[in-house]
Amino acid sequence: MASKSLRKKSEKRAAIPNPANLSSSPSRPSARSFAKYKMAALLISAAAFACALIFLGISSNMGGVVGVEPSIDRIYDIAVVNEFPHDPNAFTQGLLYAGNDALFESTGLYGHSSVRKVAIRTGKVEAIHKMDYSYFGEGLTLLDDRLFQVNWMTKTGFIYDRNNLSKIGTFINQMKDGWGLAADGKILFGSDGTSTLYQIDPQTMKGVRNHTVKYKGDEVHNLNELEYVAGEIWANVWQTNCIARISVKTGLVLGWIYLPKLREELIASGNTGIDVLNGIAWDQAQNRIFVTGKLWPKLYEIKLQRLKKPFNGDIKRLCMPPAVHFERRP
Repeated sequence: MASKSLRKKSEKRAAIPNPANLSSSPSRPSARSFAKYKMAALLISAAAFACALIFLGISSNMGGVVGVEPSIDRIYDIAVVNEFPHDPNAFTQGLLYAGNDALFESTGLYGHSSVRKVAIRTGKVEAIHKMDYSYFGEGLTLLDDRLFQVNWMTKTGFIYDRNNLSKIGTFINQMKDGWGLAADGKILFGSDGTSTLYQIDPQTMKGVRNHTVKYKGDEVHNLNELEYVAGEIWANVWQTNCIARISVKTGLVLGWIYLPKLREELIASGNTGIDVLNGIAWDQAQNRIFVTGKLWPKLYEIKLQRLKKPFNGDIKRLCMPPAVHFERRP
């Protein structure tokens, strides 16, 4: 969030000259004094110019924070920092950092849905809560010691104790469906597969504010798994290799992360049964980003990097497919 800095201006009283020290006619400054004045004026001008450049640079960067849609495409590639094993049978729907090099993960599919705690480096499932076969697990987030989970094709969600994954409550959400969840420490953010980003009061589970997510005037449909990252919402867009970086203030897309190589390399390695990219986790303390996908055998720690060359493609065609609608189960 951006804030305006406050500057205090000190007022100085003009010194009153002593008449005894005033000559009847002004004296001409020496050449050395004139050079000093000129040098001082040049230094002041240079400093003012530098401050102006810094201010413009800050203003430009702050566009992504305060929710002003950038005038140029901000498209990011990634570098893979680490690769870790991941359960190839996990239909990943929600992912978040749990601390101590572990993740909380929500998995989907009827009869296979679960909430689990997973060791990052080994992929080992350290704890698991298996869900009733009638529920298809979706987005998951953490607020204080409670894990909130939404489910596909129903407004019913569940609350779990983060310490042992026991179910301690249920709730009814006001979204059209349950797809993604994230939290900033105070409120919940939700997605339902449409272009709407919901803000939800975690005490009442009622909507506080909604934003229609847009990029260059067009709606971004099929918002899926969400993660709160350094003041932004990052969202997987279903059936794409894209992550949208979204302003929490306006819903405008501030930039795109394009990750086709991860899935392409997995398929080239013989993992032909994998599904789409889905799952983003942010380790705030160490500023690490993790991503994976549905039925992917690997979890990746990634680092963003700006493209060195102009993006060769149509980002709207690659990252903004038409809206998909599902009929709710009776």
